[in-house]
Parts: sequence; C-alpha cells; structure tokens
Amino acid sequence: MTHHLRTAVRLGAPLGAATLLTLGLAGSASAHVTITPSDTAAGAYTVLTVSNGHGCEGSPTTKITIQMPEEINAVTPTRNPLYDVTKTVEKLDEPITDAHGNEVTERVGTVVYTAKTALPDGYRDAFELSLQLPDAAGETLVFPVIQTCQQGETAWVEVPAEGQDPEELERPAPTVTITEATGDAHGGAAEESAAEGTEAASPASADAEESGGSDAIAYAGLGAGVLGILVGGAALARGRRTS
Repeated sequence: MTHHLRTAVRLGAPLGAATLLTLGLAGSASAHVTITPSDTAAGAYTVLTVSNGHGCEGSPTTKITIQMPEEINAVTPTRNPLYDVTKTVEKLDEPITDAHGNEVTERVGTVVYTAKTALPDGYRDAFELSLQLPDAAGETLVFPVIQTCQQGETAWVEVPAEGQDPEELERPAPTVTITEATGDAHGGAAEESAAEGTEAASPASADAEESGGSDAIAYAGLGAGVLGILVGGAALARGRRTS
C-alpha cells in the first residue's frame, strides 16, 4: 500500500482545469473513486468529499486510505457512523511556520476510514475532509486513494504523463485544481472595500448636512421677517381706525 502511495506522489504533476474536468466526467461514468471540493479558490477553506462507488472486482470494501498531498499539512476528517476514522501523522523534514506564526513540525500523512461492516459492491459511500488549500492558483493537488476490500485492493493512484490522454488511465487518482482567489476568499476584502466606500462618502454627507443646516437658518430668518411685517401692518390699520 505504501509503495502505491509513494509512487503516486512521484508521478504527480500539475494538470490543467480541462484535464480535471475530463477526469471528473470519466470518474462519474466509470464509477471511479472521485473527489469533489466545496471551494477551489487559492487559500480558501474547503470540504473535500471523496466518493467510492463500487468494490474491488465485486468484493465488498473494508477500508479507504486517502493520502494527503505534501502541500497540505493539516486536515480535519468528518466522522462517519459506519466507519472508524484515524489520521496518521508524520514528521516534517524541516519545521515550518503556519499562517498564525506557530511552528509546525509534523503533518497529516493519510486519513484512513475502516468500515465497521464491509460496504457491499454496488453501494457508494462518501468521506469528507476539511482543510485549507494552499495559495497556489493553477496547481493541481493529487490525492492517491487505496481501496482495500475483503478480497484484494484497488490503488487509485494513476496520473497522466505529460501529453497523455487522461481517459487512458484505468485507475486515476482523485485530483483538485486550485483556482484564482476571489475578492473574499481570505475574508475581509469585501468588508474593507465597503469601509473605504463609506469613508469616501463621508465628506459629501458632511457637506450636505452643513448645507441643509444653513438653508434651515435662512428660511427661519425669512419667516420671522414676514411675520414682523404682517404684525406691523395690522397695528397701523388699527391705529388709523381709532383716530
């Protein structure tokens, strides 16, 4: 099993978006082990759904082993009531610093789902992995999968060589191609833009308020003047009638 996984990593190479689409269509048609991301934007947090649709030449599935690409250090697998799930951890050759400034000395190498009751051939199941994609738009991550059955196993580890037609692969490894980050992929970008828009509008709002206040004072003064004229005229008329 380890030999299959390591071979897949050595064979792994960037694939284009069109290649990923082709693999996805072929996987659906041939009931291959597939992977579906909830988000593909660079740097985004995503949930990867690994799907298994059949056994090994008719034999029920007992275990699914998913290898994490070297670009991924941390992963949170979703529990499945029909399986026991474990993570295997391996030491990094050299420590790295994560986005929060913490030193990281190990990474999750594989996630293993072991069936409590074997999954019969002809039935599918899905396994969810939560992780953050690297900030590397255009790169393709390869997730080799070993499907262990009551009789035999299937290594979904093949990736196309340069110039090779992906449809020629009998057991393609699931892949995810990272896309360009959107404005809010890392969070805060949209809020920052909105804040800038508010600040830009503030001077105009202040001018409008100041202008409105001045107009109100002018109208109040005009009204008082008119009232004074009317009162004075009435008093003069009364005086003339009295005399």
